[in-house]
Amino acid sequence: MPLSERGEYELTDALNLLAADESIAVVEISSWMEIGRPWDILAANEILLREHILQILGDVEGGATLKGDVSLGRGSIIRSGAYIQGPVLIGEDCDIGPNCFIRPTTCIGDRVRIGNAVEVKNSAIMSHSKIGHLSYVGDSIIGEGCNFGAGTICSNLRHDGKNIKSYVKGERVDSGRRKLGVVMGDDVMTGINTSIYPGTVIEPGFRGLPAAVCRDLVGAACRERK
Repeated sequence: MPLSERGEYELTDALNLLAADESIAVVEISSWMEIGRPWDILAANEILLREHILQILGDVEGGATLKGDVSLGRGSIIRSGAYIQGPVLIGEDCDIGPNCFIRPTTCIGDRVRIGNAVEVKNSAIMSHSKIGHLSYVGDSIIGEGCNFGAGTICSNLRHDGKNIKSYVKGERVDSGRRKLGVVMGDDVMTGINTSIYPGTVIEPGFRGLPAAVCRDLVGAACRERK
């Protein structure tokens, strides 16, 4: 199916193609959630993880603690000292820990590395990403193939407790969320000791500097700390 003039795949075009070849039936659904903004993924996580079937297909070392509904894919390992509070979904061939803390409503893709002394809370981490040791990821969406330098902190709360503002198509909007971390595109690398402000959007392929402070729309707003 070709892209529309807006550069997107249109739902109406897909329905027209389907109608040309097959019959279409009407199905009544009990609920509906539109995923139109990046942080809607976090709300969807909360719903879908409650419905996920619990299964442990990987290895859990002695000394690791799993509380609540935790799912672990084939080939993945949770190392000693890790503490995981469900609902949490971890994909295949992941390496988790040792001594990390994964908090509820976190979804982790395939072949993800979560290092020593890392805390992840209510976030979606896509496949092939690596969260380096001594890092914090809160209420964030992390794209595929990202690599965090040690000590990267994704802050998620304003000091005044007001809603976090972020960006949709370059326009600053109210997310409606009191807690929101970073929206990070694919193939981003942060330097060691990077600090990321709440609501920051980082473009795909960005390469950060050590001790950088990232806010608003990044690249241009990410600067080396003086």
